[in-house]
Amino acid sequence: MPETVLDCAIIGAGPAGLTAATYLARFRRRIAVLDGGASRASYIPRSHNYPGFPDGITGAELLARLREQAVRYGVEVTRALVDGAAREGELFVIRAGAATWRSRKLLLATGLVDKEPEIRNLREAIARGAIRLCSICDGYDVMDRDIAVLGSGASALSHALFMRTWSRRVTVLLAVAGEAPDEASCRAAREAGVAIVDDPVAHVEVGDDGRAHVRTASGAALQFDSIYPVLGCRNRSELASALGARCREAGDVEVDMHMRTCVPGLYAAGDVVAALNQVSVAVGHAAIAATHIHNSLPRNLRE
Repeated sequence: MPETVLDCAIIGAGPAGLTAATYLARFRRRIAVLDGGASRASYIPRSHNYPGFPDGITGAELLARLREQAVRYGVEVTRALVDGAAREGELFVIRAGAATWRSRKLLLATGLVDKEPEIRNLREAIARGAIRLCSICDGYDVMDRDIAVLGSGASALSHALFMRTWSRRVTVLLAVAGEAPDEASCRAAREAGVAIVDDPVAHVEVGDDGRAHVRTASGAALQFDSIYPVLGCRNRSELASALGARCREAGDVEVDMHMRTCVPGLYAAGDVVAALNQVSVAVGHAAIAATHIHNSLPRNLRE
């Protein structure tokens, strides 16, 4: 029996991958969704800026709803850690262990991985709001509280200035192994009311009071309502690079207005693409990519 050739394989079942799957399923395309089970969205304790949920929604619930919606149109999400993809003629060949899929189009919705601070029970700290990962998502929720930004170099200072949107009490904490910020950036931050702790951070933990307790290298003790780590991230763009797609220095995959990479038939959407890393942006990417994928394939006319 001949092997089934997919219209599109989607790697990643975060907001971008699941949205694209729903679109393509409703376009009556033959697809497969492969997911390693580590969506960044699962870390969201509760988002109040995702459209349509005035009371907020957790990342886990949002992912569950997106998956349920896709499943209603016949989508099956396969738990598989893809370890390779290659172009063979007009098809993409995707491999995960001993399993293989062949597809005319390939959409990478592989996301990115944040460099996490070394904090015991990090998930619990995030759930309690002592550690927060996205100021755009929840800066409003820490209005007028004691906020710290943990990082290094000009990026930490820039992030701290952004946090002044919501609070007058913003402090920069320097990571031990981080790059020291330049004097001009420090001066600009201090002039804007941002405090800078020159003593590097040695330890962070969440206290019984739900606040972030910090100990510096010299032993000083500090407390904050929330800490935003700005330690960098890694784009999951290895598959894109291996297939010949162009990536920026930071690892973001370069795409055009239709979410196409420079490799024919290869698309990318969501956080793996150079853009504002927001769920609403990711689902927009997915809608654009899925529609173009459908229109670029032979018409799928049914009797």
